[in-house]
Amino acid sequence: MAEKLEPAKVLYCGVCSLPAEYCEFGPDFARCKPWLIDNAPDLYPDLLKEANEKGGVDNVSDKLQSVGISAADGAPSSSQTGGTSKKEEVKRLPGGKVKKKERQEVIIEKVVRNKRKCITIVKGLELFGIKLSDASKKLGKKFATGASVVKGPTEKEQIDVQGDIIYDIVEFITDTWPDVPERSIFFIEDGKKVQAG
Repeated sequence: MAEKLEPAKVLYCGVCSLPAEYCEFGPDFARCKPWLIDNAPDLYPDLLKEANEKGGVDNVSDKLQSVGISAADGAPSSSQTGGTSKKEEVKRLPGGKVKKKERQEVIIEKVVRNKRKCITIVKGLELFGIKLSDASKKLGKKFATGASVVKGPTEKEQIDVQGDIIYDIVEFITDTWPDVPERSIFFIEDGKKVQAG
């Protein structure tokens, strides 16, 4: 009978989480270099020579420490974890893509159906900490129409209000919820985003 094969042990990079052999093809090879020099010097002997010529491994890791990258484990340094900085706010997705922080803005759009009926769509109120169910009730009472919370095409919840109240709703939103500034309310007119006011 054949011998059972042992599973291959793969060393993963502590910075980009790719296998160490593939770091050079990853999103940020420059950040991976100090980790590779410390943990996998046999994979990239050129990096070790280059680091020794430029002043040693310690010099490279010291430079990265000042930027806020730890050479040992790929985590932010202890001095950076206590304070808040812009680097911490940026979230990286797998593959090194940067996740953009959503802008706090309310988008109001009018959709016509059956040539006569209008629906006013309000998106983005939840970014200001407003419960959409409460907001839809208030909108329905104020304008004496039907208002409901539905999932839009992007799988985000939005408020659908029956009727053409696109210009009246801006004043109502700013009066009811003072933490929503008028400069962050936008209309969608003819496919273009136009600031309200």
